[in-house]
Amino acid sequence: MALDGGDLVALMPFAARLGMTIDHADAETAVARLPYSPDNCTTGGLVHGGALMSLADSLGAVVTFLGLPDGANTATITSSTQLMRAATSEVTARATVLHRGRTTVTVQTAMYDADERLVAQTTQVQAVLLPR
Repeated sequence: MALDGGDLVALMPFAARLGMTIDHADAETAVARLPYSPDNCTTGGLVHGGALMSLADSLGAVVTFLGLPDGANTATITSSTQLMRAATSEVTARATVLHRGRTTVTVQTAMYDADERLVAQTTQVQAVLLPR
């Protein structure tokens, strides 16, 4: 069963609530956008760090999920984010699988503002949850 970006976001209600959209996704790379919205901001109209971390976590789960065996699922087991600069625009995230193992998948997601400046980078490890 092939899933498009809208189908993938629909599997993650929190990502949908953030307004995340997926432009591309396969088992190795994925690209998504987080629109600039006052609902995703902190003081001064800056995109909230938690919104950025949620974008990265969600996109990392997508790229992991798309490479899993049938019936398997995934959950984040570690995540580390470095915030580089404040964002006051739409953010584009690009996730890349660094390592796909039997029990874990490591994904790195870089996030950019509308001027293509690096805003944040997240490295996360996803557990591979096989069906029982």
